[in-house]
Amino acid sequence: MTEAFPHAGKRFEVDYGDLAAINTYSADGRTLYYEITSGPMSGASGTVEFQWRRLSEEIYAISWQEADGSTVVHVDDFQTGRSFSFFTTLQGQFFRLEGSLRQSPER
Repeated sequence: MTEAFPHAGKRFEVDYGDLAAINTYSADGRTLYYEITSGPMSGASGTVEFQWRRLSEEIYAISWQEADGSTVVHVDDFQTGRSFSFFTTLQGQFFRLEGSLRQSPER
């Protein structure tokens, strides 16, 4: 894909109720830093390469694999502020989450 990720260099908070996280996309749009800020996985963080596809004007499928082998797929609607997350842990647990998405200022 030659088009740059439109949200490169931005930081977003996702809140799924039982789990909240911050996703920070690198300026070059190739990596993201994630940090789980609440929930049973609180404190987990890492920098990963990600891939994305535009599904419609402001809806994107974003996917990555974490260092422990867990896989994550987001369908994020940046216009309406909704996020859907689907992830599988290394132990084979599968989660489907829905919640809010909002841009947050850099720390």
